Amino acid sequence: MTASSGARVDARGWGWRHAGRLRPAVSELDLVIEPGERVLVLGASGAGKSTLLAGLAGVLGGDDEGDARGELLVDGRPPAEQRGRVGLVLQDPDSQVVLARVGDDVAFGCENIGVPRDETWRRVDDALDAVGLDLPRSWPTAQLSGGQKQRLALAGALAMRPGLVLLDEPTANLDPEGVVEVRDAVARVAERTGATLVVVEHRVSVWLPVVDRVVVLAAGGGVLADGAPEEVLDRQRGRLTEAGVWVPGVALEPPVRRRASSRGPLLEATALAVGHRGPRGRAVASNLDLTIHDARTLAVTGANGAGKSTLALTLAGLLAPVSGELRATAELAAGAGAVPVRWRSRELLTRVGTVFQDPEHQFLTPTVRRELAVGPEALGEPAAQVAERVDELLARLRLDHLAGANPFTLSGGEKRRLSVATVLASRPRLLVLDEPTFGQDARTWRELVALLAALVDEGRSVVAVTHDAEFVAALADDVVVLERQPSAGAGAGAGAAA
Repeated sequence: MTASSGARVDARGWGWRHAGRLRPAVSELDLVIEPGERVLVLGASGAGKSTLLAGLAGVLGGDDEGDARGELLVDGRPPAEQRGRVGLVLQDPDSQVVLARVGDDVAFGCENIGVPRDETWRRVDDALDAVGLDLPRSWPTAQLSGGQKQRLALAGALAMRPGLVLLDEPTANLDPEGVVEVRDAVARVAERTGATLVVVEHRVSVWLPVVDRVVVLAAGGGVLADGAPEEVLDRQRGRLTEAGVWVPGVALEPPVRRRASSRGPLLEATALAVGHRGPRGRAVASNLDLTIHDARTLAVTGANGAGKSTLALTLAGLLAPVSGELRATAELAAGAGAVPVRWRSRELLTRVGTVFQDPEHQFLTPTVRRELAVGPEALGEPAAQVAERVDELLARLRLDHLAGANPFTLSGGEKRRLSVATVLASRPRLLVLDEPTFGQDARTWRELVALLAALVDEGRSVVAVTHDAEFVAALADDVVVLERQPSAGAGAGAGAAA
């Protein structure tokens, strides 16, 4: 990586309010980041961290998408005039995949800022190596896992050699090994290029070795704390904990469980292989023997690309098995037949509820309140009962102040809570959740885990794909580890129970 000067950031009374929202996402922000600084931005879910990064990248949109206040500058100019100078990795890596092949996708940004062809391909290979995405340039982006897409998005940003690198929860969907690899890759790039680094992350400890400053955004606007990491985290520990910040060394209290007795299995998989079928389809995990029990939580963990999300979609009846057998017991099927993939959508509603890795993939309506009512209304429940349930979920998951907001304008953590709530609204017997705690601050994490624990204790079942060790410790009754097979390149795996 060739050296380049870091960019300077200036925010002077800056704020942004999304169109149609009463409250600003960010307000009265005064902040200076000097060239070459490495800054970790913290704050409660919904404090405006992602909005700040989008503003610095110049991608918030025009007057029809919201109202800006004050000034936000990169090297003394509006961010929209500095896009070649800024590299952004979003919370949702799917939204940054542009082209069909890995190499072309990483090269896209370089080509748009006029990097010569030979230099572009050198940068592509360098960036792929830096983020640990060990795949040929020709590998199809459609066959990448969520964690691999995060690495791809990071490689595309780094290849442009920006003066300002903006990372929004860059390790949220990565396995533990991948978290360290990506963090170290970012640190190496910042060291070699002199770039200014701004990282938004809820989990603090992983980034402390590579940042020199911590800025905590206040939920009501402005800055809650700013300074050297040890000064902010040690001296203001109580204040930050109360605000929902993940403070290293502050223990999480697991929910009190009153475990219901299981009435037996709900789903049984025998010699199951999962993947995408068709002429070019392949199994990404195989030889799986699983039983999903009533009133228990199964955590599915393992390396990125091992097939965890694909397994979840198969268990949820949304993908057909590549081979083997998946059958629902009479306890779950209740007259709908034993093969989940053959169930109609209305039959799935009360049997299996699915939360996708990307919450935006399941939003259907223009407001949060309407989103929560979709499932119960489809089941024909009385309007008063639907309204009561919606109000309960809004309050329980701290979304009540956003009831009239467009779901697509929520923060990443708020979108995740809404996606979980939409499934809970239909009260299915089995919940299949892909990274359910992504984007949560410490306070909303506790509330979400407590809510899921209560549902399991009432007799419902949960299957959760997760890299969150604290979630597994707090809620998992059973654990399945999918192991990525090196010979399969991007992701075949076999299951091992733990």
